[in-house]
Amino acid sequence: MAVTLEVSVGKNHLVMALNGSEVQLPCIFTTCIGFKNLDFTWYYNSTDMIYHGTIQNKASEPTMLYADSRVRFIGTTTGKENNISISMFVDFDDAGKYTCHVRNPKEMNAEHNATIILKVVQELVPVDNTLTRIIVGTVGGLVGLLILILVIKKIILLILKKSQEKKKECLVSSSGIDNTENGLAGSKAEQKAPPKA
Repeated sequence: MAVTLEVSVGKNHLVMALNGSEVQLPCIFTTCIGFKNLDFTWYYNSTDMIYHGTIQNKASEPTMLYADSRVRFIGTTTGKENNISISMFVDFDDAGKYTCHVRNPKEMNAEHNATIILKVVQELVPVDNTLTRIIVGTVGGLVGLLILILVIKKIILLILKKSQEKKKECLVSSSGIDNTENGLAGSKAEQKAPPKA
């Protein structure tokens, strides 16, 4: 039987938090064949258990078996996602690796985990977007210039096309006038009668 259990902490595996603030550590799990008596555990630095719970089935909420006094469960498994996230107030000593581990007995005790790195800082440094703005401005300017060039090209081609059409009209009308004036065959000039014998 193929194992379908997956655990995810989201795209960003690095979480920054202010000293003394509450931080949420996200974790969701997915399984194609469902679960029964699923067991999940949060570890700090791979060894210290900070939360342990079990979920009977999709219709029931998780049951806490153990929780550190500062850790609060904030997930739910009866909704769309199987969310087993936690939150806690952190200080500098809490920086480190937090691992969300899941075991599903319904999948022959399949196990999977995902890890978040938590950094606790004195103050959050604002992100400098100067380079991003320069890149966006440059790309926007180039796209605008390209559009302007294409518009100018289209206008020039349209003007040239109209100019060529006028030249053709002039050539057709002037050649008809020349034939008439010069008395060429097919013109409307008077034809001399053939001499009588």
